Amino acid sequence: MNGRGVGLLMIVVAALILFAAAFVSYEALTEAYGAGPPYYSQTTNMDKWRDPLPEILLGDLIATSVSGILIWAGIRKLRQPKL
Repeated sequence: MNGRGVGLLMIVVAALILFAAAFVSYEALTEAYGAGPPYYSQTTNMDKWRDPLPEILLGDLIATSVSGILIWAGIRKLRQPKL
């Protein structure tokens, strides 16, 4: 695979990482803050409920950082002159 192919692959992988992080964040937030209290739509387990926002934000920060590095490296590979 030449440099342009590797660069394009890096950008596609970065996009997939961002999509996966967005999907996981959406699912976690929907479950945590969805309709009614968590667990069986009753208040019996509200004492066990935790706010998932700090973990979600940390995961999103890591995914965004990794994706940014991959996109940066992919663009550099795409801009390299052909040999």
